[in-house]
Amino acid sequence: MKRRAPWGAMARMAGRRVLLAVPVLLLVTFGVFAVAAASPFDPVKAYTGTAGLTASQENLDQIRANLGVDRPFTARWADWIADALRGDLGDSAVLRMPVADAVAERLGWSVLLAAAAFALAVLLGTALGVLAARRPGGPLDRCATAAAYTLEAAPAFWLGLLAIWLFSLQWGVLPAGGLTDTASDTVTAGQVARHLVLPAAVLGISQLPWFFLYVRQGVGDALAEDPVRGARARGLAERTVLLGHALRSGMLPMLTLIGSRVPELITGALLVETVFSWPGIAAATVQAATAVDFPLLAALTVLATAAVLLGNLLSDLLYGLADPRVGFDG
Repeated sequence: MKRRAPWGAMARMAGRRVLLAVPVLLLVTFGVFAVAAASPFDPVKAYTGTAGLTASQENLDQIRANLGVDRPFTARWADWIADALRGDLGDSAVLRMPVADAVAERLGWSVLLAAAAFALAVLLGTALGVLAARRPGGPLDRCATAAAYTLEAAPAFWLGLLAIWLFSLQWGVLPAGGLTDTASDTVTAGQVARHLVLPAAVLGISQLPWFFLYVRQGVGDALAEDPVRGARARGLAERTVLLGHALRSGMLPMLTLIGSRVPELITGALLVETVFSWPGIAAATVQAATAVDFPLLAALTVLATAAVLLGNLLSDLLYGLADPRVGFDG
């Protein structure tokens, strides 16, 4: 009898997670305003730049009042929450534009980079993990495992600099950074694809070791289980045994990895965007942090927190679909 898809249980689980996310996001934004208020960086100095060195104290106080940073951070936080509920994320002092516009201009490019890198890490890590588990101790297993442990210790920015040196400076086959060619005035799909290759590959390779090791261990354990041995005893083809039985069982531990890798993916994306001058939210995040730009900091933190919560939810939903014994009670 065919099992019905548990859409109702999945929807209830998602609804519970959304309700729990509300206090989490409130606490996170409160923490952002509290930490920013305690920061040694002065938002007025960041806003005025060199002009602030010759400005009078009266003018600086007026700018401080205009920016609203002369008020307690709790009042600024409460006002920001009230405005955000009405769809107004405020204005970025450092970017001199509405926060919503600043995020909208950059978020799509960050999502494109992260999605391409995540797909590369999952697909390549799964393929290598299955092949390595098929013949444990073989040449591919030893080489891939050694490379995975080496890449675990390699920072994403170091991999990025190495990739630029090799593929751009030495071989000249791929652009070193940016979104389009220097002489181009328009953004074309072909240029974006060429400029995406290096940052997406670097970010994906930095995340690949964990997927490879989880799949390798999971599939290796599944190949030693009785159901797989029984499938082989029945004379099923090795490909059917590997993909239809061992991979399905071995993929379950890897599904839990998806949610836990989202924070690392976000951190890696910030570093990779900076190295490759990718026009995502990395530059805005750095500027917001150093200039203590409260509205922009809060919006970017909410986005990052929401991405982590969404990644955990997706991981649990996929695990529940793959293993009916788990259910959707979380």
